[in-house]
Amino acid sequence: MTDGVAVLGIRHHGPGSARSVVRALERLRPDLVLVEGPPDAQALIPLAAAPGMRPPVALAVYPAERPGAGVFYPFATFSPEWNAIHYALRHQIPVRFCDLPQSISLAERQRELTADEEPGDPIRLLAEAAGEPDPERWWERLVEQRADDADVFRAVTEAMRSVRDALPPPPIHELRREAHMRQAIRRGRAEGFSTIAVVCGAWHAPALDALPPRKADDTLLRGLKRVKVESTWVPWTASRLAYSSGYGAGVESPAWYRQLWETNGDLTTWLTSAARLLRDEDLEASPAQVVDAVRLAESLSALRGRPQPSLTEVTESTLAVLCGGEPSRMRLVQQKLVVGEEMGTLPDGVPAVPLQRDVEAQARRLRLRTEASERGLDLDLRQPHQLEQSRFLHRLRILGVDWGRPRPLPRGKLGTFHELWTLLWRPECVLQIVEAGAFGNTLVDAATSRAIDRAESTADLGQTSGLVELVLFADLDRAIPRLVELLGIRSAESTDVSQMLRALPPLASTLRYGDVRGTDTSALGRVVRALAERVTAGLGPACAGLDDDAAEVLTGEIVAATHALGVLSNASDDGIADDWWAALRRLLDRRDTAPLIAGGATRLLLNAERIGVDETEERLGRALARGTDPPAAARWIEGFLSPNVAGSGLVLATSSRLFNLVDTWLTSLPAEYFAQALPLLRRTTSSFSSGERRQIAERVQTGSASLLLGGTGDLDAQRAALVEPVVLAILGIER
Repeated sequence: MTDGVAVLGIRHHGPGSARSVVRALERLRPDLVLVEGPPDAQALIPLAAAPGMRPPVALAVYPAERPGAGVFYPFATFSPEWNAIHYALRHQIPVRFCDLPQSISLAERQRELTADEEPGDPIRLLAEAAGEPDPERWWERLVEQRADDADVFRAVTEAMRSVRDALPPPPIHELRREAHMRQAIRRGRAEGFSTIAVVCGAWHAPALDALPPRKADDTLLRGLKRVKVESTWVPWTASRLAYSSGYGAGVESPAWYRQLWETNGDLTTWLTSAARLLRDEDLEASPAQVVDAVRLAESLSALRGRPQPSLTEVTESTLAVLCGGEPSRMRLVQQKLVVGEEMGTLPDGVPAVPLQRDVEAQARRLRLRTEASERGLDLDLRQPHQLEQSRFLHRLRILGVDWGRPRPLPRGKLGTFHELWTLLWRPECVLQIVEAGAFGNTLVDAATSRAIDRAESTADLGQTSGLVELVLFADLDRAIPRLVELLGIRSAESTDVSQMLRALPPLASTLRYGDVRGTDTSALGRVVRALAERVTAGLGPACAGLDDDAAEVLTGEIVAATHALGVLSNASDDGIADDWWAALRRLLDRRDTAPLIAGGATRLLLNAERIGVDETEERLGRALARGTDPPAAARWIEGFLSPNVAGSGLVLATSSRLFNLVDTWLTSLPAEYFAQALPLLRRTTSSFSSGERRQIAERVQTGSASLLLGGTGDLDAQRAALVEPVVLAILGIER
C-alpha cells in the first residue's frame, strides 16, 4: 500500500484472485473501495446485494439512441470485482466504479481498433517467459489455486510492470482509462478517505501504483465527446464467460472455476458431479471409478511436479476413467461441468423499458422460461395456449429478437397444425428488446409498427410477402391492411418473374392454413390470385435462354410455386391451378426453354396426372433424340428424375418404356459425349434413395422390373382380392 492506496491487480473471473481480494480487504479495512467498472452504472451497484440477484449477471450500458451498440460487464460469483462490491455493501463502505465512463468510450467507438492497437494478452506473455505452453493452466496453478495470498498483489504488479516495459506503449484509449482511474483515486483522497482499495485488472495495476502529476491526466481527459447512455442489469450465462464465446476477458472454464471457488478446490466434489451427470444420461459411472479418477489426477499432478491437480490432470483422468476414453462422453462433461450452462437471475426493481417488462410478463404467463441451453418446442396450434406461444415468438421475430428460431417440419408434416421451434436465450436478447422499444411500449404495438416499417422500407416483393406471412402468424391485425396494400403495390410494380415465384409459397401457405390461426385472409386472397395470374403469363419468356445456374435456381422456384398453388386448388381457385398447369405445358412446347426446366415441368405434369405416360414417353424421346447435345439431354433427365428438382428414380424402376428410352440413349452415346454427360448423370442418380438405386440396378442386371405396384408383372387377381379390403381401409376409401 502506498500513501493509503492499495492496488489489487486481479484476473477477471479468477476464483483465486477473488479469494485474495476478500482477504486483503479484511486485512486493510478500507473506507473506500474503487472497482474497475462503468461509472455510468453507479446507481445500480446497491442492486448487487438485493434478494433475488444471482450471478452470473452483467451490467449493460448502451447508447440511448442505439441500444444494440451497448457493452456488457459480466460478473460471476467467483469474480473478484463482484466480491469486492459485496464486501463494501456488506460493511456499508462506499464503493464506486472508476473506469472511463462508457458515455465516452461508446462515443469513441466509431472505428474498430487495429491489430497493433489492441493490447496483447499479458498472461500469455508471462507464461511464455516461464516456459509454459498453456497460459490458462499456468495462471491457474500460480494464482487461482494458491492457498497463501501473501504479497500476491505486489508480485502480480511487478510482473505486469515487466511485461508493460517490454511492450510498446498502450493505445490512447487504454491510457485514458487509466487516467480516469487515477483521477478517481485523487477524488477519494480529496474527499478525506484515508484507506482506498482499488480492484482492477492486473494489466492496469502498475499504472495505478504511483500517481503521476495530475496535469498529464487532465490533458488526456480534456474535451472528450460523450453520448447519452442508459444502463441496467441483465442475466448472463456461464458459457458467455468463456473465451470461446468471443468475450475478451473470459476464462476457458467458468464452471470449473466456480467449483474452485465454492469448494476451495475439492477435487472429489467435481468428479462426483461428473459421475452423477453421466449416470443421469444412463451412462455407467460408479463410486469406485470416482475414487480411481481422483487417484489418477493426483498421481499425474505429482509426476508433473505440481502441488495439486489442475484442470488438465482432472480432464485427463475423467476421460480415461469415468468416460472410458470416449470423447463423446467427455464433450458432455466439458459442456456441463467445465464451461457450464448456468444462467443468472435478477431481483425485482431492476431498470427496464416498458417493452421489456411486457415481454417478461407475457413470457411468464405463457410459461416460456429463459434458459441458457438450447431446447426444442413442439407447438400444436389447435391448442389455445400453444397458439399464443406461437404468436408471441413470431412477434419477437418481427422485432429481430432471436430467442426462438422456427425449424422446418419433418417430411410428411407439411400443412399440419404443428410448429417446431428451437429456443435459446442469449444476453443480447435484452438489448434487442430495449432497441425495439422505440417502436412501442407493448409487444403487439412494437411488432405492428416494426412490421409496417420493414415493409415500407423494402421494394422486394419476396421480402414483403414473407412479412405478410409473418404478420399473420403473429396475429397483428392492425398491420395486415397496410402490408396487403404494399404487397399489391409491389406485385403490380414487379416485372421479375423469379421474384414473384418466390413470393407465392409463403402467401399460399398463409391462405391455406390461415384458418388454423383464426385470421381473415380474404384481402390477401385477391392479391395472391392477381400475382398468380401475372406469374402464369410471364413464365414462358422467363424460362428461355438461361444458363445452367440460372435454370437450376428458377427450377427450384417453379417447383415450390407448383406445390404452393397446389394447396390452393379448392373450388374457388380451380382456375388458378388450371392456368398454372397450362403454363407449364406451354413450356414443353417452347424450343428455347432451358432443358432442366423442361424436364422438371414434364415430371410435375406427370406427377399431377396432367399428362399420361404415353405423352411423357414421347417428350422424353424428343429430349434424347439423335442430334441433341448430350449435356442438354442429361440436364433434361436431371430435371425429370432428380428428387432435388421434382422427380425420383422410381419411374425408371416401374416403367419399362421410359427405362428403355434412357437405356438406349445412354448406351448409344459415343465415348467423348458419354464423358460429358456422366458427371450430370452421376449427380442425378446420387440423389436417389438406396431402394431406388437397388431396384434400377436389378432392372439393369435382369432386364426386367422389380415387383412393384405399377410394374409390368402379371397381376394375380385372387391374391390381390385378399389384401384389397385392407388397403382400401388404410386409404380411407369406401366401396
